[in-house]
Amino acid sequence: MSYNTLSYDITDSILTITLNRPEQLNAFTVEMCEELIRAFDSASADDEVRAIIVTGAGRAFCAGMDLSREGNVFGLDESIQPTLEDMTSRYNDPDIVAGVRDTGGRVALSIFRCTKPVIAAINGAAVGIGATMTCAMDIRIATEHTRIGFIFSKVGVVPEACSSWFLPRIVGISRALEWTMTGDIFDGAEALEAGFVRAVVPADELLDEARKIAKRICSRSAVSVAMIRQMMYRNSALDNPEDAHRIESLGMYYTSLVDGKEGVASFLEKRPSNFTAKVSDGMPPFYPWWEKKSN
Repeated sequence: MSYNTLSYDITDSILTITLNRPEQLNAFTVEMCEELIRAFDSASADDEVRAIIVTGAGRAFCAGMDLSREGNVFGLDESIQPTLEDMTSRYNDPDIVAGVRDTGGRVALSIFRCTKPVIAAINGAAVGIGATMTCAMDIRIATEHTRIGFIFSKVGVVPEACSSWFLPRIVGISRALEWTMTGDIFDGAEALEAGFVRAVVPADELLDEARKIAKRICSRSAVSVAMIRQMMYRNSALDNPEDAHRIESLGMYYTSLVDGKEGVASFLEKRPSNFTAKVSDGMPPFYPWWEKKSN
């Protein structure tokens, strides 16, 4: 599988996706959108991949949308006058997908539905879509060179990439409003203080730190990790804890039958676990439960 705007490398079960337009500070394009979706969907279905790290080539993570495109720089079709009804009834219509749905949001949703944990190694500037795409990732690490900006109000548009859903859940509504309404650029220290990143490390230690976390996750049950990821995101948005209890009960029941038995045995025998369940064919039979509920 080849990519023009990314590099895709799997080593020791860890996939590293590198945004690879260093001369343009990894500025985001429609082509990068399509390639990122393909990369996350491929990784989600690949049992060889146990964790994903996303970073940028060169001195930036992603400097936002590439504004050199002719016409609508966001790749939107200005001949369409979409309605809210269109975004429901025609959600998957090719004209709506290509001409109305924001590219960052399509990437964020591919991350959201991914079965593998995603770590953002934010190596430099991350502004606009470069900031919002990381909101859909599970763990974020910054360096002393990292600069983050939700700069949409400065250019007269609104935040995208589903960030109005993710960002308040990460840092709270007040900080999310401040960052998005002012559009100010801030550093890793402020991001750390707000809980947006888990650590600020020297630039030459960034990928090593990300890999340390990824390796710990890779040693756990792949099915357990995939279920935990979806349960945390989806159950935390439910209205009632009893709804979460229903999903957790079924999840506990089915995971206890395979990797759960191995986990208990390895604990009692004081040895490393040898988990064998695979995401490709070992997910509980009620997964994905949210699709069954919507149907």
